[in-house]
Amino acid sequence: MGVSGSGKSTIGSLLANELKGRFIDADDLHPAENRAKMAAGIPLTDEDRWPWLADLAAAMDEQLAEGRSVVVACSALRRRYRDRIANSGQGRVAFVHLLAERDRIAERLDERTGHFMPSSLLDSQFETLEALAPDEIGIAIDNEGEPGDVARRATALLAGLVAIGIDSRGAPT
Repeated sequence: MGVSGSGKSTIGSLLANELKGRFIDADDLHPAENRAKMAAGIPLTDEDRWPWLADLAAAMDEQLAEGRSVVVACSALRRRYRDRIANSGQGRVAFVHLLAERDRIAERLDERTGHFMPSSLLDSQFETLEALAPDEIGIAIDNEGEPGDVARRATALLAGLVAIGIDSRGAPT
């Protein structure tokens, strides 16, 4: 999870490899209307996001039903969006919040080509972002350094969550 340009797709795909799971980029599930709106510099509303999150939840549940682990790259900026994701994940969801300085993220967005999300929406993403709450299962990690190193650090921190035996609702497993 994190704002656009925080490295979700890059780190998520590497994390999926580390965990031997499937990777889903939630950006690929946005309907054309959402993509056009963002490309025009218009932030999405909750009404825009709910059907997209439902599609994401269905894609996650399909993978889980087939016995596969899944890593999802999704902004998940608000708690209510993360709750929707966690509720669809059969109680087996942990979040990895990728952190980076705003200026660094802006540089990444400006260097990126072919993506529908313009850097002009970065401030609205930061305004919308709600950090993980203490009762949410997950970690926050700085996305600085080599992407493979970041993915390995995230894997180790996630292993710690599994080792203490908690699910995405904070219940013992």
